[in-house]
This record gives sequence, structure tokens and C-alpha cells, in this order.
Amino acid sequence: MLTIQLSCYTAAHSASAIKTSMSAQIDITTKKSFSEDEVLRRIEQAVLDHRLAPGTKLKEVQLANLFGVKRGLIRKVLTRLAHSSLVEQRPNRGATVAKPSLKEGQDLFAARRIIESAVLETLIAGIEDKDLEQLDNMLQREQQAYLDGDSAQALALSVDFHRELASLAGNGVLETYLNDIIRRTPLVILAHLGDDEDNRCRNHEHEVIVEAIGRRDVKTAVEVMNQHLLQIESKIQHKPEKQHMDLAMLLRPENTPDKV
Repeated sequence: MLTIQLSCYTAAHSASAIKTSMSAQIDITTKKSFSEDEVLRRIEQAVLDHRLAPGTKLKEVQLANLFGVKRGLIRKVLTRLAHSSLVEQRPNRGATVAKPSLKEGQDLFAARRIIESAVLETLIAGIEDKDLEQLDNMLQREQQAYLDGDSAQALALSVDFHRELASLAGNGVLETYLNDIIRRTPLVILAHLGDDEDNRCRNHEHEVIVEAIGRRDVKTAVEVMNQHLLQIESKIQHKPEKQHMDLAMLLRPENTPDKV
């Protein structure tokens, strides 16, 4: 299997040093290069994990070297990401990770509250015991990740919790719309709130939501979900930009869960 072990690089490392180190740690004899969909998933996951900040430059050559693919494939991936509003492409300026405006961020959270309320109403109407067990297992794993201090895993599980609610609801349209918004939510948080843990989902509120679902209490489930999202939405504001780190350090495919 292809293994990519990218060490953390500081800004002081030269581009040539990064390239040499990356090349030395990629075994291309045991696996073909990444597919277009795999590259897309890796970049999307880096956004969800808060590793790719808004405004980060996505250079075709560097990405091609990182994943061991041709620039044409990277160009296609960036175009697809632009269509889903995760990337901005500007003539003569290349591609960058999208930076949602303050208004767009507020609109996304407002839309998310509406969609997740509809998800809960649909889910509770047909929830089964096995679905509740599945949600309980997810909460336990999320809580354990927090206890272990594994913030990256906790964040991934927190995102998965909201996706799982939509999946169990069984409405494919709602699920598609929610997944699209969830992909873009981390960009709003990083652009206007920062990477503070207080600006992420709170595990205890997930527990209260599941308890309400178990009681088939639509009103409480929806109210808690709205509060859950509003506590983040209410903090959205302009914040100073910070320096972006190198893509090789930010992406690190070997440590990224295969999700999205």
C-alpha cells in the first residue's frame, strides 16, 4: 500500500527541501497514484478537520507532487471543489481555499438550522431501536475521543453525528443539502471564529438531542439542535487573517480519515 509520511515543516524550510523530503517518503512501487476522487476526498477532509484554512493557496504543482498525480487531474479536482464552493478560482491568481463572507456564513448556519430541524422531524417519525443504539455508540466514541485528548478524531466524529442523523432520516434530498453545507461550515468557523474548541460542536448537546429522539420528543430535539447551532452562529464576526502554513504539512494524507 502506498504510504505517505509527511513530517511537519516550518515556514523556514525551503521548497526544495520539502520536495526532497516528500519524494523520499513516498513509495510509488506498491500502489498507483491517487485517483481523482481520492484526491478530492483528502482535500475535503482537510477542510473538515480545520487543517486547510480559508485563503490557503492550492498550487497545482505542489498538489500534483504531493499526491503523485498529473497536474491535469489536480485541475479537475480544483474545478469540482470550486463547484461545491470549497475553492475559489480566479484568473491569473490560481486557486485558494474559499473564504466565505460574513453574510454567507450567517446564511449557511440559518439554512443548516432549517434543514437539521426537518431531518429530526423526519427521523423521529420513523426511528427504530437499532438506530438509537447506533447513535449511542457514536456518542460514546465521540466522548472517548474528547477524554483521550484526540481533538481531530472528536471533531470528525462530531461532524459524522450530524451526517448520521440525516442518513438515518432516510430523506436523500435533505441528506445531500446538509452534506453540502457541512462541507462549507468549517470554512465559516475558521474565517470568522477561529479554531478554538469553544467554536465547535459540544458533545453534551449531542447527548441531549439523542435523549429527545429516544423519547420521540420532536419539540425538544429541534429546540436543542437550534440552540446547538445558534451558539456558534451568534459568534460569527470578522477576525484578522493569520499566516497560512505549507500544504505538505496541512494535508498529511496518511493521518487523514477516509471520509467525505
